[in-house]
Order: sequence, then structure tokens, then C-alpha cells
Amino acid sequence: MEHRLDLVFAALGDPTRRAILTMLLEDDMAVTDVAEPFDMSLAAVSKHLTILTRAGLISQEKRGRVKWCKLEPDAMREGSVWMQGFGQFEPVNLDDFERFLAAELSE
Repeated sequence: MEHRLDLVFAALGDPTRRAILTMLLEDDMAVTDVAEPFDMSLAAVSKHLTILTRAGLISQEKRGRVKWCKLEPDAMREGSVWMQGFGQFEPVNLDDFERFLAAELSE
């Protein structure tokens, strides 16, 4: 479980990856659509997507010729449970957490 948590927290530590997760809150997206708002190459965005996939935060699926990304919010649940173990944190409601992320990234 520790290795999994390391991957999740490392993935969440990057603002580009957090922005991608926020975008995927709305719906599944094609990789090219995910890359569109960023001022970086498609290859660079693909590296971010690979990190998110390894952490289990998103899944990728090929539909025809197009690769699609889907948010997998349950991956954040382990991190939430881990933080609750310290007793200093309130239980994290994933819906509230998603709204918080959306608000933070829209600033």
C-alpha cells in the first residue's frame, strides 16, 4: 500500500496533473482534447497521463483510433484513509474534494 500511496501523492504533487484530473471530473476525454489547453507538446502531456495512469488516478482506453482518459477517483480513497489515520484530518468526502480541486484550479 505504501508504494501505491507514493505514486498517488507524487502524481497529485504536480499542478499540470491536478489540472488534468479536474478536466476529467466532467467526462472522459480524448488524449488530444486533454492536451489542448496546455502549452506543451503532446508527448509531454502523454508523460503526465502515464504518471496518472500508474498511480491509478486515471485509466486509458483505446476506442477505435482514439485513446480516451477516464478519472478513477477511488485511487484517492487510499490517501484519504491514510490521512485519517493521523486523527488530525476530518474524513474526506470525495465529492467535496473534487469540488475543492475544481475551485482551486479555476483561480
